[in-house]
Amino acid sequence: MNDDHAHGATSSGTTLGIAVALTLGFALVEALAGWWSGSLALASDAGHMLTDGGALALAAFAAWLARRSPSHRHTYGFARAEILAGFLNALFMLAVIAAIAVGAIERLRSPKPIIGEAVAVVALVGLAINLAVAWVLSRGARNLNTRGALLHVLGDLLGSFAALIAGVVVTFTGWTPIDPILSIAIAGLILASSVRLLREALHALMEGAPLDLSVEEIGRALAAQPGIKAVHDLHLWTISSDKIALTAHVVVVDLRQWETLLASVDSLLARYGITHFTVQPEPETRTVHWQRPPIAHPPSGDK
Repeated sequence: MNDDHAHGATSSGTTLGIAVALTLGFALVEALAGWWSGSLALASDAGHMLTDGGALALAAFAAWLARRSPSHRHTYGFARAEILAGFLNALFMLAVIAAIAVGAIERLRSPKPIIGEAVAVVALVGLAINLAVAWVLSRGARNLNTRGALLHVLGDLLGSFAALIAGVVVTFTGWTPIDPILSIAIAGLILASSVRLLREALHALMEGAPLDLSVEEIGRALAAQPGIKAVHDLHLWTISSDKIALTAHVVVVDLRQWETLLASVDSLLARYGITHFTVQPEPETRTVHWQRPPIAHPPSGDK
């Protein structure tokens, strides 16, 4: 593991630990206030924060695990634990969204009285706590793990804002349907981000090529290097958010020039952010996928 990754994992673990303490502490307060006031928005936000506390704890554990050095059984180390945590947190987020939606529909069918003043006060405090947690997380390492944690916190932030509005509306108008309506609206707002994070994490876990890189472009760029005629069996995948791996076979014009060619390959791949790669040189003996375009010759004159 390189020093930058180790430093990033340590920073991620520290910020996540602070976020866990803040989130779980206020979740208990908000749950008691929601039960006392009869607010679904407040109670659902407390449940959301409690779930997020578990999600943040999972993210903190993954950040700690990612700092472990490679072993004989895990030769790439444990950096992928952060991607797995992001995947699980996205699934948890979808479950929370579904639970909030079901509870809100039930509350619309069977309205209950709400103490608006209590809801507004507690939601205001929750808004401040969530802003603090979001600020802490935004200053840490940005990877799928912390993005998943931050997504939960942003959901809490929107939930607290919705509970605050609901409390104010109920206090001054007595219109209680605003509470479940805002709960459904917040669930809808965070649904798209949750699905996007889930897709990205699943793509990485399935050894997919990084979404911002083109295998075709990299293959052709390699084949265009002086001394390299073609490239085949190129594989590109994500080990962790800050480590991309590549393997390829390259057909070279002269194997004796391989040391020089390898330096140019290293320089090329570094421009794509690929620092972990294995390239196998081969003579011109087999069919290939990416091949240097043939040189066009001018037509010969009539004889």
